[in-house]
Amino acid sequence: MSTLSVSRYPVPELANLPADIRDKILAVQEKAGFVPNVFLTLAHRPAEFRAFFAYHDALMEKDEGLTKAEREMIVVATSGANNCLYCVVAHGAILRIRAKNPRVADQLATNYRKAEITPRQRAMLDFAMKLALDSGAVGDEDIAAVKAHGFDDEAVWDIGAITAFFAMSNRLANLTGMRPNDEFFLMGRLPKA
Repeated sequence: MSTLSVSRYPVPELANLPADIRDKILAVQEKAGFVPNVFLTLAHRPAEFRAFFAYHDALMEKDEGLTKAEREMIVVATSGANNCLYCVVAHGAILRIRAKNPRVADQLATNYRKAEITPRQRAMLDFAMKLALDSGAVGDEDIAAVKAHGFDDEAVWDIGAITAFFAMSNRLANLTGMRPNDEFFLMGRLPKA
């Protein structure tokens, strides 16, 4: 698969990118051992790359409210509903690692209602999926239902913001034909030796 195109759009050479973007990509490569194709694809438009990753990091990297695994659960379940192969595969890998569960990502991408998750997480995903699939129908009763499982106003905002951000991300990935990196498919499936 490695000879396949990363995106329908041109992927710039690393050496030709603005220094801040190049530095971010190199830092990710050093940590992960490879460059996720989303970085290469979005580098086609530097201003949008910066905005995308600033909001992504603000939502996904904080340590209060939702756990990092719960944040990834929202991404995987809603990306599955939005038919986004890239986000299901890439964030599924991250979820398997953060949840320490090699089965959960596949379960959530297919049918979160049958996944190995807690009732609290199920309520979180019920809310996220309604927002993803029928946002105009979300009402006070939906927010009350998720709050009944211990989520406060800020956590409800996070669930909604993650769902909304990845709806955009899913559509960009589908627009560009972004291919998941081969490395993602095996990550978190077997314990490290």
